[in-house]
Amino acid sequence: MPLKLNENIPDIVIGRLPLYLRALTYLQQEGHEVTSSHELGQRLGISSAQIRKDLSHFGGFGKQGTGYQIPYLIHKLQDVLQVNRIWPVAVVGAGNLGSAIAHYRGFEERGFRVCWLFDADPRRIGQQVDSFIVQPISELQATLSGSNCQVGMIAVPADRAQEVADLLVGAGVRAILNYAPININVPPGVLVQYIDPVVHLQHMSFYLRASDE
Repeated sequence: MPLKLNENIPDIVIGRLPLYLRALTYLQQEGHEVTSSHELGQRLGISSAQIRKDLSHFGGFGKQGTGYQIPYLIHKLQDVLQVNRIWPVAVVGAGNLGSAIAHYRGFEERGFRVCWLFDADPRRIGQQVDSFIVQPISELQATLSGSNCQVGMIAVPADRAQEVADLLVGAGVRAILNYAPININVPPGVLVQYIDPVVHLQHMSFYLRASDE
């Protein structure tokens, strides 16, 4: 039975659910059948009270004194995150980063399958990258329209990212993972997540100064 979700769940809570799901998957692979908010908290560096509060948004998944049944909680979190199905993904950019994404084997077991790889460089179009033939970006909208592809990844230089985002949105994509080091503008209803390693490095470097003083 589908979960009835509270639409006012804070986005920061949703952002922690994949961390819980990953930790639970590792516990299951290690042979555990039951866990507790305390054990999850120790693994993730999150307080057990915060974990219980986060999970309470989605119903009662555990019992006081007995903890959480790991397979059951994995199933429920997959249901909440809608990764109990496979989402087709289009990757734009077949350079070093896009090629690495195409080669990565960890997406499908977590609910995503890269199905298309596009590029604008004539030298890359038609080349084989892993199991993909690089398609021209001029064919992106025609290829994706009607394909039910709702997830796209942008792995192009910053000066091309907005153009690519516009093409993806025009093809019906509603969720974009952007590796380009620039913010993009999208219409309401389209979700964007940003991955910029430099931003995270600069965040960490702030705390390194204490060791130099």
